[in-house]
Amino acid sequence: MPAEKKPTGSVWTRERSRQREQLTREQIVAAAIELLDAEGVEALSMRKLGSRLNAAATSLYRHVTHKDELIELVVDEVYGELDAPAAAGRDQWRTAVAHTAAELRAMTLRHPWIAPELGQTGLIHIGPNALRMSSGLLAQFEAAGFPAAERDRAVGTLMAYVIGIATAEAAYLSLIARSGKTEREWVADLRPALDDASREHPRLREGSSARRDADPRRIRDEDFDYGLDRVLDGLAARLEV
Repeated sequence: MPAEKKPTGSVWTRERSRQREQLTREQIVAAAIELLDAEGVEALSMRKLGSRLNAAATSLYRHVTHKDELIELVVDEVYGELDAPAAAGRDQWRTAVAHTAAELRAMTLRHPWIAPELGQTGLIHIGPNALRMSSGLLAQFEAAGFPAAERDRAVGTLMAYVIGIATAEAAYLSLIARSGKTEREWVADLRPALDDASREHPRLREGSSARRDADPRRIRDEDFDYGLDRVLDGLAARLEV
């Protein structure tokens, strides 16, 4: 017989337990975020989280039926760190959207484990904080003058860029963190090998040499801003069609 399929659903569509419990959902989510920030998604389990809370895993299951639901909750809690996207007029939409994009990137770098969760194809976050952010972005693109049929696509294009570059940054910074070095130290230690490897590739060597003495964090910020500007340039061009 075929294995029983897990029904498609969400923690947000299930009625919340009204029983009086020793643990609250809020306590579970806060502890899960602490664990994820410290050790990553691979370390998250209901048993380990229960131990962190001095409670049996069965106590957690009264609030979340499986790990996927817990991930939904922690992702939405992290979305709650963002300011609500600011309202913008037609002349200010680009500045407002850029600010929201920068906040999303910063959020992802604070919590590197969230990057793959945001980047899962087809995954829709319907928690209240995620919906508030998405609705605010749609309002910014509406203020810009994008027709209703394009607003979702404009938001999706922006999110794809931000999540994509932030995912790469988060992986890079996690690698450095595991080395025990600062970013400057890690880049400096890598420099001789990079110079040697690019010896026969002058274009690569030229670009690397131009950034030799630059702050690596500033380089990342400038690279993000450059890509974001080009994405917004492309979206702005749609308003001229």
